[in-house]
Amino acid sequence: MRKPGEPIYLWIHLLALLLVIVATVALPRVAEFVVGPLSFGTRALAGLGIAVAGGIALYLLYNSSARNEP
Repeated sequence: MRKPGEPIYLWIHLLALLLVIVATVALPRVAEFVVGPLSFGTRALAGLGIAVAGGIALYLLYNSSARNEP
């Protein structure tokens, strides 16, 4: 049972947050190896898209966990 004031974040939440942060930078760099050099704008746009998608996924993950709290 969680004590009052204790954060609801679990280790899986922190792992998911770390994965989103790493993916924002790493996935565009990996794409350069597959398709060739990318411009700065393309990398920035891809990173922004990944960050937005990851943010929405984290929101849904945290929101569903918070609803299950007593």
